[in-house]
Amino acid sequence: MELPMSKNILSIVVLLIVFGGGIFLARWWYSPAKVEKKEDATVLLERIQNVSKLISVEGYFAEVYDYKDYKWYDLSFLSKKALIRVKAKVSAGYDMSQMKIDMSPDTKTVRISNLPQPSILSIDDDLDYYDVNEGMFNSFTPQDYTTLNQKAKEYVRAQAEKSGLVESARAQGNKMLEVIKLMGESMGWKVTVEYNSSPALSN
Repeated sequence: MELPMSKNILSIVVLLIVFGGGIFLARWWYSPAKVEKKEDATVLLERIQNVSKLISVEGYFAEVYDYKDYKWYDLSFLSKKALIRVKAKVSAGYDMSQMKIDMSPDTKTVRISNLPQPSILSIDDDLDYYDVNEGMFNSFTPQDYTTLNQKAKEYVRAQAEKSGLVESARAQGNKMLEVIKLMGESMGWKVTVEYNSSPALSN
């Protein structure tokens, strides 16, 4: 009577080993696909980030800023004036620091949100003062020159905004989105874009 029971126990042990081995093989077989999805998502994310850093246009400006100030009355001995030649390189584009990219490897979708408005990012200027005239009771102080430097930069910014430089940056942004979408589609991903309160990259 003991022998058949031993055979039953042995059979149960063998079945458990086979069943456990099957589960292990199944997990091992399907795990590479998950790793591949993660690697695919990482590669696409790196490509999107590299493209987004390229959005920038530059414009070169040469302007003359005319400044005049007087006390009480516009008389020569009460007034001061200066002409300032401003040469500047203005960079316009997108501050991508607030942009968000969410990726779902399972559905192979990419959601880009919180796109910014194009704007002037930096002004690298060089000022040259000439035709500086001071009145007997109204002369330039170091603080005046600091203020003039700031006003000249603001003047260049205003001229750059009128020039269409920001719109050129917007056009480059549209091209960037098209590249990202095509890049995603070539890898089997769907890319959707969500703008902030106002359309950031639109014609």
